[in-house]
Amino acid sequence: MSEEKLYVVEDDNRLHLAFNDAGKPMWFQTGGNFTATDSVASMWSLKHGGHVVTLVEEPEKVVLSEKQAEIVEDAHNAKRPASYIILKSNDEELLMNAYVNGYTVEKDKKYNIKVPHTKEVWYYKSGDADLLTICPADKELRGTFTKAEIEHYGLQDCEKEEVTDDAD
Repeated sequence: MSEEKLYVVEDDNRLHLAFNDAGKPMWFQTGGNFTATDSVASMWSLKHGGHVVTLVEEPEKVVLSEKQAEIVEDAHNAKRPASYIILKSNDEELLMNAYVNGYTVEKDKKYNIKVPHTKEVWYYKSGDADLLTICPADKELRGTFTKAEIEHYGLQDCEKEEVTDDAD
């Protein structure tokens, strides 16, 4: 994974070097001139004082399933986190990356489920146990189902349409 770096010149008081429109150097607590080239920052430092500070872009958080996230959380309480992750998962690199850089939990994909042997009739959930059918004219009323719900209702063999709208 390639890291994007930026460099800034900082003094002992943590002030950052900046240049005004005329090119005159100034020192600011917030802000400063950044460069992607360490040799440019070194030149600024030699000419105007201070030292070069390297800024590294924050790594992206890893996306984990709920089960993987649980392993990473439990690893934080383990005496040997890396060993814990190795024992609990076959995806050590991903989980170690999540342990170090942070993670987000993947949202369950949702699906509309078509009633078999019909032209355009879709399943609809009402409460925890009731499974009804609904015609396509009421598209907003179609039930969205997670994979676990699809298995619970025995709808694995039905035609599925993934719902990409995050409105629910």
